[in-house]
Amino acid sequence: MKKKFALTLVNLASVALLAACGEVSTTGNSGSASGTEIGKTLKIGFNFEETGDVASYGTAEQKGAKLAVDEINKAGGVDGKQIEVTDKDNKSELSEASTVSTNLVTQAKVNAIIGPATSGGTGAAITNAAKASVPLVTPSGTQDDLTKGQDYLFRATFIDSFQGKILSKYVTDNLKAKKVVLYYDNSSDYAKGMAKAFQEEYKGEIVATETFASKDTDFQAALTKFKGKDFDALVVPGYYTEAGKIVNQARGIGIDKPIVGGDGFNSEEFISQATPAAATNVYYVSGYSTSGDMTAKAKKFLEAYKAKYNEEPSMFSALAYDSVYMVAEASKGAKNSVDIKENLAKLKDFEGVTGSITMDKNHNPVKSALMIGLKDGKVDTVETVKPN
Repeated sequence: MKKKFALTLVNLASVALLAACGEVSTTGNSGSASGTEIGKTLKIGFNFEETGDVASYGTAEQKGAKLAVDEINKAGGVDGKQIEVTDKDNKSELSEASTVSTNLVTQAKVNAIIGPATSGGTGAAITNAAKASVPLVTPSGTQDDLTKGQDYLFRATFIDSFQGKILSKYVTDNLKAKKVVLYYDNSSDYAKGMAKAFQEEYKGEIVATETFASKDTDFQAALTKFKGKDFDALVVPGYYTEAGKIVNQARGIGIDKPIVGGDGFNSEEFISQATPAAATNVYYVSGYSTSGDMTAKAKKFLEAYKAKYNEEPSMFSALAYDSVYMVAEASKGAKNSVDIKENLAKLKDFEGVTGSITMDKNHNPVKSALMIGLKDGKVDTVETVKPN
């Protein structure tokens, strides 16, 4: 989860921890000829991580998606049809994400699915959705090859390698870092993809490369090794669950260099794990920020979200909100789920709260990225960054 700036918004890539971005088969593109028919209501299924290891992502996306549905229904629905939601919790488990997808297309007969939040969950969910010719939009699944060969899979965020390039450009141009330490989650395809792209793009010196794994809690040995080296920034591709602890322990042993990561940092839980005092001089990629210049649509979303939930929306909330509106736009004039899929593939210059969205040939949105800077656990800077 991810960082700050003058709100253009970014292709976000947040995949979830554990097996979230794990290698998951995404085969299964031969759907039924007509998919599911749109009847008296437009049926949308939610397949979110509402409990489990990455519930911070899934619950935020559920809230954003619910708000979008409420707004659309209040405004008269889509082609006069109300949106009917079937909401299922995949428990942050790959097998459950697959089971939920099957239930949504076979029992609830939904016309489109929003979620999962993570790449691993999405990879597990798309097979049965595609077999039923039901499009699935992941708000934040960022694994590079996730949509490859998948006619029915779309996303609202950018891919992992894009984030790696953004990190390289930011540490080079903004932080003026000529030497860095790369410390990434080797159990996550999300983190590995980001790290690989960073290594390929960065022209400075990587003085040390080390890895950790999901569920690790003690990072003292590696951090102590880093402390003895000459470097300008610590680059940490990974999720908030480990990254927050890394920041806390790094500051605890006296490492005061900038710490930079992807959108996996984008969670209040990251601040809790790091502690506000330690979460200073920390930067991460994001596709949305409530700071900086905002469009009228983004401001309206912020106000509505705060009124409904009494809290500010995260990037994940905003991406899920946009995902529902993308499906609603693609459902105009559609007779069935196949039509929705065809219209999603043609989406161009769609104004979302996370920026203008145009689908490329691989069903990835074309966007810019934000880098968020933290000071005492609060957003301090928001900068728009574009790769070379």
